Amino acid sequence: MATFLHRLGRLAFRKRWYVILLWVAVLGAVGIGALKAPGASDEEFSMPGIESQKAFDLLEERFPGVTADGATARVVFVAPSGEKVTATENKKAIEDTVADLADGSQVASAVDPFQAQAVSQDGSTAYATVTYKVTAADLTDASRTHLEDALHEAQGSGLTVEAGGTAMDEQGAPGGMAEVIGVASPPSSCWSPSARWPPPGCRC
Repeated sequence: MATFLHRLGRLAFRKRWYVILLWVAVLGAVGIGALKAPGASDEEFSMPGIESQKAFDLLEERFPGVTADGATARVVFVAPSGEKVTATENKKAIEDTVADLADGSQVASAVDPFQAQAVSQDGSTAYATVTYKVTAADLTDASRTHLEDALHEAQGSGLTVEAGGTAMDEQGAPGGMAEVIGVASPPSSCWSPSARWPPPGCRC
């Protein structure tokens, strides 16, 4: 291999002008190919006909200005022990809270859990989804305060109320479905809201 490379180098040196011309031709061909290559793809991506695109189009049609990355808040309502969220007083408190949440200036929609059938089978838990017209970073302090006030008012009715989702991110709250599942799950002997994890002596 070394002998071959040595001979190739000697040949290239003796025919250096031909080698230079060859490289110029190669670079020229590459340049012409680059000029004729298609331009960069458009950043706006759309695939008409697919289900997700239809959903985005419908969302934009029904709620102008709402984008797919708009902030969301998932509000979980848990009835007091031995009660159900479908009980008259609990249901009214939840519906009043959802109506209050929908009244926010940056809110696109607030889905009633009873209309959306977002109620657990045992009737102890329900959750509402609040969708905003803007991203979490663009939510105003007034919108966050409005959300907090609505939650506190619902808690005053005796319900356990927690919220997660991207609308809570700027406050550093642990949002998302993990929190929703945690709130909706029944307590165990090894867990409490104020306990360290894992608690001392826990064998979970």
